[in-house]
Amino acid sequence: MIKGRAWVFGDHINTDLIIPGRYLDDYSSKNLAAHVMEDADPEFPRKVAKGDIVVAGRNFGCGSSREQAPLALKHAGVSAVVAGSFARIFYRNAINVGLPVITCANAASRITPGEEIGIDLHGGWIQLPSGERLSFSPLPDFLIRILDEGGLVPYTRKRLQGR
Repeated sequence: MIKGRAWVFGDHINTDLIIPGRYLDDYSSKNLAAHVMEDADPEFPRKVAKGDIVVAGRNFGCGSSREQAPLALKHAGVSAVVAGSFARIFYRNAINVGLPVITCANAASRITPGEEIGIDLHGGWIQLPSGERLSFSPLPDFLIRILDEGGLVPYTRKRLQGR
């Protein structure tokens, strides 16, 4: 179960809003995290806390294919991203770096900013403080195994060492 405080955004949050291009010459994950989402919400980089959850509308992560976008979110402490839909390359980049991404069509309209929510990746539901549950299609087991290992590289290393 993933639990955290919700940060709610709208539709079409692109990779330039997630991590502005002006910071891409710095390859430090810590420095990228210091600027994550600042163009969408200037308070976010200063107030995001470990375990917080980003909730958004449709087409989250559209734009360029930069891997720095999910990395910046993860290194800022974001434990998961829930959105109505994702740009496919962002979705796969997030899984590859070990950041859970959940597609839930009505989450952004049902979750209040700042409230504590819980996500059951295996069960396919989001628990709201009211007791209501929002359903989503659970992630396939192979993706959960990749997430459990911290991303595709650690997952692959572990599999290769097990040969």
